[in-house]
Amino acid sequence: MLCSSGLRAQSTDIFRLEYLNIPENDSGVKTQRYKALLNFPIQLNDNKDYLVTGAEYNRFDMGYSAELPFDKKEMIRFHVIDFNLGMVKKWNENWNLVAILTPRIASNLLDGVLRDDFFMNASAAFWKEKPKADKPFRIVLGLTYNSTTGIPVPLPLVHYYRRFHPDWSFVMGVPKSNLKYHLNEKHSLELALFLDGYFLNLQNDIILDNGLAASRISFNTLVGSLGYQYNLSKSMSFFAIAGSSVYQEGKLRDKDRGEVFLFNNDWNFYIRTGFKIGIF
Repeated sequence: MLCSSGLRAQSTDIFRLEYLNIPENDSGVKTQRYKALLNFPIQLNDNKDYLVTGAEYNRFDMGYSAELPFDKKEMIRFHVIDFNLGMVKKWNENWNLVAILTPRIASNLLDGVLRDDFFMNASAAFWKEKPKADKPFRIVLGLTYNSTTGIPVPLPLVHYYRRFHPDWSFVMGVPKSNLKYHLNEKHSLELALFLDGYFLNLQNDIILDNGLAASRISFNTLVGSLGYQYNLSKSMSFFAIAGSSVYQEGKLRDKDRGEVFLFNNDWNFYIRTGFKIGIF
């Protein structure tokens, strides 16, 4: 999803500003997203154990040119606010334990904040990294629970990175896998395949002609992209991504997350750019 869980969707950003544009497609749907993220790592001891606190905000501006059999005012603007509380603890000489709890508000917020706007996400994983090896690598293995996926059980979390050549590296994992070509220390190009999407509360039910009531809205997409990154330093960079969806679905759902109405199933272009500061 556009705001996915799983160690913040495998993100290790300390600071991030991002803009996403998904232009109008044949279903008559377009989306713009504005994202801001800030995390504070606090070192707890000489073992380099950390407490991490932070927050992330996403605003979605939606547009619909197609005629829909209901009032679209509930579906114009959405907000997602995450509060992150995490811990990074040195488990042994090779492995670190990472645990993150993420309360979330995800809604159109037309009537303030209501109970149904709240969701809870959590992740726990072991993290091993050898950045100074001949072929540097990083592996993350764990479980993630995302209350917005509709699957009420923890799901596997896998992330494997390797710099297998001075000019080449790859990541295999979910929600993102990529192959990156490092032109030099400043510039890199990336081919990527990743999942994106959102799941949000509709504060006022949308009643369809058949009598069904929609209380949630969801959008899921698989995107193939080409990206460019310019590194200001080892941890600071600008990036730009352009691609298109390989698969996507936008749906209205009832309180039990059952499908009520399919409003978007056509491919889109996908354009994203921003600035980030990360730990790697």
